[in-house]
Amino acid sequence: MSTPTMVTPPVQADEPVAGPVRLPIAHALNRALRDELDGDDKVMLIGEDIGRLGGVFRVTDGLQKDFGDLRVVDSPLGEAGIVGSAIGLAMAGYRPVCEIQFDGFVFPAMNQIITQLAKYRHRSGGAVSLPVVVRIPVGGGIGAIEHHSESPEAYFAHTAGLRVVSPSNAHEAYHLLRASIASDDPVIFLEPKRSYWLKGDVDPAATVPALDRARVVHPGDDVTIVTYGALVPAALRTAQQYAEEGVGVEVVDLRSLSPIDDATILDSVRRTGRLVVAHEASRTAGLGAEIAARVQDEAFYSLEAPVLRVTGYDTPYPASRLEEDWLPNVDRLVDAVDRSLEH
Repeated sequence: MSTPTMVTPPVQADEPVAGPVRLPIAHALNRALRDELDGDDKVMLIGEDIGRLGGVFRVTDGLQKDFGDLRVVDSPLGEAGIVGSAIGLAMAGYRPVCEIQFDGFVFPAMNQIITQLAKYRHRSGGAVSLPVVVRIPVGGGIGAIEHHSESPEAYFAHTAGLRVVSPSNAHEAYHLLRASIASDDPVIFLEPKRSYWLKGDVDPAATVPALDRARVVHPGDDVTIVTYGALVPAALRTAQQYAEEGVGVEVVDLRSLSPIDDATILDSVRRTGRLVVAHEASRTAGLGAEIAARVQDEAFYSLEAPVLRVTGYDTPYPASRLEEDWLPNVDRLVDAVDRSLEH
């Protein structure tokens, strides 16, 4: 098993639960899992090294100690078995949460996810739900080796029957994970791993967001940037840079990658007339292409410029010394916004 080149401090299980608290995303996810385990004895966790070790990124740190090894289960090294077991548990009335150790390790479980997890409710005529959450750390930026920095979201978004969710900050991570566990639909929960230690305020008492709604995180009237996960902070920095020049860049955080909240995107684009879509995954057949097609179909006459995409390249993810040249960043977002404003 390979370990990323990053320091992962342990979760402090005795942090206060009541009231807003400042947490890294990893700790917010831990808090969400803890609260769900505590509130529903049908919730259980299953994954490689999630118990005694607390997971590679320590997201499950301390949970096996507090809830026991029958509810926080260290699985054998086999992703197909993890998801397959979760499907059986869900059919028996449990609400399992799987952890896939790294994004590139999910592919051995694709048969279970695509042919079983996504299809069973339809196959049973709606009689059987599979409330399974599959947590996957995704994306690059941590200096890891091959198969540890993938962005596989398009595979799942293309598969009918799955919800696909990706938080961008600690507050969203806490609430979206709890909402995912409570959902009767299977949810692919994509966690941007380079943001795990990005701190933010978490209010456990806040209203739980809908799983299928985007949110405007920075208002603006001149250009819309639509993105999600680890690129939301880069988009916000881009918007702040343009605000100093008197240009209003609106940033929309998708949150839900399937279904996509068309209404929020279209409302923004109809006001700004310009759209830049950004994601880490490779360009061809990525979510950016889908969003561009929807906007041109529904808001073509509102566009003042072509829809532009800022993405990863159509190559396998590079060696760590080259990843900063491969990943989308503020400079590439600024270039796209400038090109859009030229029209």
